[in-house]
Amino acid sequence: MATARSIRADELAELLELYRMLNPDDPVLGPEDPDVREQFERLVEDDLSELVVIDASGDGIDEGELVASCVLSITPNLTRGGQPWAVIENVVTHENHRGQGYGSQVVEYATGIAEEADCYKVMLLTGTDEDWKLDFYEGCGFDRENKTGFVQYLDGE
Repeated sequence: MATARSIRADELAELLELYRMLNPDDPVLGPEDPDVREQFERLVEDDLSELVVIDASGDGIDEGELVASCVLSITPNLTRGGQPWAVIENVVTHENHRGQGYGSQVVEYATGIAEEADCYKVMLLTGTDEDWKLDFYEGCGFDRENKTGFVQYLDGE
């Protein structure tokens, strides 16, 4: 049975494996690298961030294999009556397990955390133009016609 939950401190290697499927051209990060481990620990310990994963052990998937993940970041706010807002980023499902509802489950779980934190909205940006991915996000309840998003990359991209 697939279970959405917060990542555990011992799952960095599995998360990095998923991220290779999200951005295959990114530099390879190793779980043994102290800087990578420190960044991961800061993310896990941050009360305003949640690294959500799907562990589908028992669904014919190896014990401990993560099949989907996303990051939820909550931002305190002084508008909208002081309600925070949230953003979901780095949504990924393992290539061998797509189309089985794991991605929807991880996004739904993250959205539930945002609701519990009294966020007034959850945002999600995607750089894709692939219809199946856009349809996926709409199926998760996101509206692509409501806002206009802008991104400025600070690393020269």
